[in-house]
Amino acid sequence: MAALYQLAVLGSQTDAQISELEEIVGTAVGMFNLRLGHEVGWEVRPEAFNPDQQRSSAAVFFGGDNPPLANVAKLLERGIPLLPIASDVNRVNAEIPELLRPLNCLAYAANGSQRVATALLECAGLLPRQRRVFVSYRRGEAREAALQLFDALSARLFDVFLDTHGIPPAEDFQTMLWHRLCDSDVLVMLDTPGYFESRWTSAEFGRALAKGISVLRVGWPDCTPSARTATASRAELLPDEVDAATGRLADSAVERICLQLEEVRSQSHAVRSVNLVSNLRNAIQTIGGQLVGVGPNKAVYIRLPDGRNVVVYPTVGVPTSTTLHDASTNSPDQSVAVVYDHVGLHPRWLGHLDWLGQHIHSARWVKASEAGWQFADWEA
Repeated sequence: MAALYQLAVLGSQTDAQISELEEIVGTAVGMFNLRLGHEVGWEVRPEAFNPDQQRSSAAVFFGGDNPPLANVAKLLERGIPLLPIASDVNRVNAEIPELLRPLNCLAYAANGSQRVATALLECAGLLPRQRRVFVSYRRGEAREAALQLFDALSARLFDVFLDTHGIPPAEDFQTMLWHRLCDSDVLVMLDTPGYFESRWTSAEFGRALAKGISVLRVGWPDCTPSARTATASRAELLPDEVDAATGRLADSAVERICLQLEEVRSQSHAVRSVNLVSNLRNAIQTIGGQLVGVGPNKAVYIRLPDGRNVVVYPTVGVPTSTTLHDASTNSPDQSVAVVYDHVGLHPRWLGHLDWLGQHIHSARWVKASEAGWQFADWEA
């Protein structure tokens, strides 16, 4: 099968560095039941790295004495995350090609392989905390199957939201539901005959589409797909895969759903990231600026019309105080912005973000819909 995620190692790296990186990355993705070189593509020193636009991807570039560039310029243009690696922070100008120097460079010093591997996995959305899934179902029709999938996906280190598990007592249930939906990569809809007859499951499906969240439709044998699900990925259940007495799914069906979810999640992560970068590029170009490239931590480097540089951290999902903290510490002494989509977030959370913005000035919040407007009159 084609790789679900695509990673590459470019530039001038030693065999020892490749071996160290392979071992750490392979172990990390193995926790998700994924294999390096199979479900997770692994290209070492390719003449050109051309990842599928619908697959989550990233590459590291090892600097050195005249390292081979491959198609780095094209990758920068496409917004593929690139992690420039130097032997030491003082060797960046000597080892890193000029077109990559605007990006934040990592030093391959003590414990460098672990730091580089973690940064690469983060850019591809392959850290456990990034794997967020929302299960949408009707309790009267698919409760047992939902609980079964919750357990199976949690075992694969997905952060699974299930309404009976994810909302504390005394919370505003629906407001919190939308907030958690906004923080998900994929909506898994358990499409039973009455799914669209419920106001809430119908709204969950529609709002997932409105937020650009991918949908995996798990179709029950006796359920005719609605025309509304035409754009959703599909996992159809056979009659003998649903226990009529208990409502539980066959283990083989659960395994198939988990693997297909991995594919849909990679696609969702890639498409949402591309859309954020593309929208940011359009906003900056509209005001006469330029997008330079995407580096470690998925930081987007932009140049304003007056020549000033800003490091922008686009947030897929719900931003937190940690988002602001990481943006500030990852790009010290630079002008930093965190761009996020505010639609659907809990009103109390939006108030919290505003309060943070008023008291923390090392990085600034920017709503995605207002990016061009804000950067046109940017004050560091």
